[in-house]
Amino acid sequence: MSAASFLRKLIAGGSKGGVDERIELLLSHCNALLAESGEYASMAIAGQALAVYKALDERARQQFFDILARDYSPAPDVVARAAEAYREDPSPERLEALQNEVEPRRQELFRRLNMAAGGTAALVGMRKTLLQGLRAHPQWSVIDADLRHLLRSWFNRGFLRLERIDWRTPALVLEKLIDYEAVHAIRGWWDLRRRLENDRRCFAFFHAQLPDEPIIFIEVALTRGMSAQVQPLLDKGAPVGSPSSADCAMFYSITNCQEGLRGISFGNLLIKQVAEELKREFPHLRRFATLSPIPGFRAWLEKATFNGENAALLARLKDPAWHLGGLPEDLPKLLMRVCAYYLLRAKHGKEPLDPVARFHLGNGAALERLNWMGDTSEQGMARSAGIMANYVYWLAEVEHNHEAYFREHVIAASPAIEKLARECPLPAPAAT
Repeated sequence: MSAASFLRKLIAGGSKGGVDERIELLLSHCNALLAESGEYASMAIAGQALAVYKALDERARQQFFDILARDYSPAPDVVARAAEAYREDPSPERLEALQNEVEPRRQELFRRLNMAAGGTAALVGMRKTLLQGLRAHPQWSVIDADLRHLLRSWFNRGFLRLERIDWRTPALVLEKLIDYEAVHAIRGWWDLRRRLENDRRCFAFFHAQLPDEPIIFIEVALTRGMSAQVQPLLDKGAPVGSPSSADCAMFYSITNCQEGLRGISFGNLLIKQVAEELKREFPHLRRFATLSPIPGFRAWLEKATFNGENAALLARLKDPAWHLGGLPEDLPKLLMRVCAYYLLRAKHGKEPLDPVARFHLGNGAALERLNWMGDTSEQGMARSAGIMANYVYWLAEVEHNHEAYFREHVIAASPAIEKLARECPLPAPAAT
C-alpha cells in the first residue's frame, strides 16, 4: 500500500459492515505482523500498526479492544485437546505444545508491536486507555492481563536505573516532576528548587525505552529527628539545613508517574535502594522513615458506628471548620485511638484496609507513630482528619517484617500504636 493511500484510509475513518475501516486497516497490519518472520519487515509493520492505533478516536479504540478480547483469545476446544494430550503424555514436547495453545495471540502481537520505535511507550499508553474503560467493559480484563504480564517482565528491576534528581537534571524531566507529583503538589519552579536543596534528595527510576519519563520518584528530607508535620517540609521559605547534622531520612512523597504501569510495583524497590544510597552518602543516618497520609481513614470513619458521647464528639467533623478554634480535649484522643484501630484492625481481606499501610507494611516497614494535625491542608483534613503516620524502615528488620506480613499477616507496630488501638471504643472485628 502506498503512503498516500495509507494516509487516506487513516484519515477517512468510515465504516463498512459495522466495522470502522480504520479498524480493518489496523487488524490487517496486526495479522500481517503475526505472520511476518523477518525482523526488519516486522519493525516496519509494527510502526504502521501503532500509527493507525494512535490516530483512532475513542469509539474506534473501544471497537479494537472488543475485537482483541474476542478474536485473539485461545480457542477452548484446542486448549482442551492439548491439555488432554499432555495429561496422557507429560513430555516436554507436549508441554510446549500446550503452552503455545494456552498463550493468547494478543501476547505475541504485543511483543511484536514492541519492536517498533517507541513501541514500549505506545503499549504503556494503550494500557492506560484500557484501564480507563475497564470498569465499563469488563471483557477487556483479558487484554489487561496480557499487557500486565508483559510489562512486569519488561519493567523488572534489571531494566530500571536509579538516578538522583537535582537542579542540574534536564528541564524536561523537572517539568514532569511538577506535573506528576500526586501527594503534595509542587507549586512551580521555586517550590521545586526548595525540594532539591542540599538538605533534600529526590530519586527516580527510569527505563531505557522511556528515557525522559520518570517511572516513579521519591522525595526525601534530611532532618534532625522524625518529622511529625508535613507543612514545614513543604514550606519553600524554610531555611536549608545541614545534612551533616541530620540523623533521619524522611520519605515524604512517593509518586507513580505512569498510569499505564498501575499494579506493577516499583515503590518497594525504590525505597530500599534509596535507603542504601543515602546510607552510603550519610553513614550517620540512624532512621529511615515516612511521613505518610492515611487516605481511607475519613471515608471509613463515616461508616463506623459509635455510641453516646463518642458519637457526639465525632459529629463535629461534619463541620468543614471543625479543627479551627478550641477543640474538646477528648476529640483528639478519640480520633487518634480510632485511627490506630483503623490501621491495625480494619481489613481488606487479611490485609489492612488502608492502601498506604498495605504498601509500607508489605515492604517491611513498621508503623511507628501517629501525628495529630500532621497535614492541615484541605486534602489532609478531608481524607484523614489531619492525622499522618510514620512508618519506619529499620534496615536490619525489613526482611523479617516483610516475611511475617506476607506469611502470617503480622503487622509490625510500636507498643504505642498497639495501646492506642486497644483503647478505641469499637469492638475487635471477628476473626476471618
